[in-house]
Amino acid sequence: MMRLLRQLEDAWSSRGSAWLRPSLLLGAVLACAPAAGRALAQSAPSRLPPASKPSVAQSQSPPTQILLPRLPQMPPVEGVEVDRVVAIVNGDLILDSDVDLERRFAALLPYGEASGPYNRDAAIERLINRDLILQQMRLQQGDEITRKAAAEDLADLRNSIPVCKKYRCETKDGWERFLATEGFTPESLLRLWRRRMEVLAFIELRFRTGVTISPAQIAQYYRRTLLPQYAALRVTPPPLNQISSRIQQVLLEQQISGLLDDWLKSLRAQGNVVVLDHRGPSPANLPAEEAR
Repeated sequence: MMRLLRQLEDAWSSRGSAWLRPSLLLGAVLACAPAAGRALAQSAPSRLPPASKPSVAQSQSPPTQILLPRLPQMPPVEGVEVDRVVAIVNGDLILDSDVDLERRFAALLPYGEASGPYNRDAAIERLINRDLILQQMRLQQGDEITRKAAAEDLADLRNSIPVCKKYRCETKDGWERFLATEGFTPESLLRLWRRRMEVLAFIELRFRTGVTISPAQIAQYYRRTLLPQYAALRVTPPPLNQISSRIQQVLLEQQISGLLDDWLKSLRAQGNVVVLDHRGPSPANLPAEEAR
């Protein structure tokens, strides 16, 4: 390196500055730069640690690739409709499951209440009316029906359902088999029956005044309505004296139905009842204030 510098100085002094152009000088310095770097490295103490040689595994491994984390793909799941609101009665909801329960419960009702094919709209109307009555019952505390009274009434009901004959509902096993066909257990039916009896007692207390059912009316209903039903099912009907109290209850409810309807209409007008379907609430179902 030192010898090369001296040669440049000699050439500069002997030939003059015009002979050695700046581009040639720069190229000479760059050419000798690696050599100068090696000389400096040998003369000056090294302050950097020596570079380590890569291992055989490192030299043979492919270049490192940085991969972004990938979240697992979730399978598309369609929403499952659990239940649906079909009506709102002064803030109380009536659900699709309530309508289905009413349909199954109708198979257990006494004569005259479950006659004819099932009608969903009629079932919703019954649920709305029942909610209106239950709301009034909460305002006017009445006598509570005991479990014992409800169980005794259900025991009498076994003799009042024509289709129950083929299951031999007079026995415990036969009665439970029949209830299972409608999705009930003895305990779940007992709760529903107690509520039904409380509603009927409230209605009778409010509207029964002046309404009487004669033995002739009971006998006529037995001959004209019940006997044809049992004949269609090809089962032997129970004797009249065994189910006369049940017939009297049905006829009593029919007699006061007109008074009850007028009362329920006034409750609807005073309250807020909205019936919904798949198209949403209809103006015809809204209260008069909202429909205008």
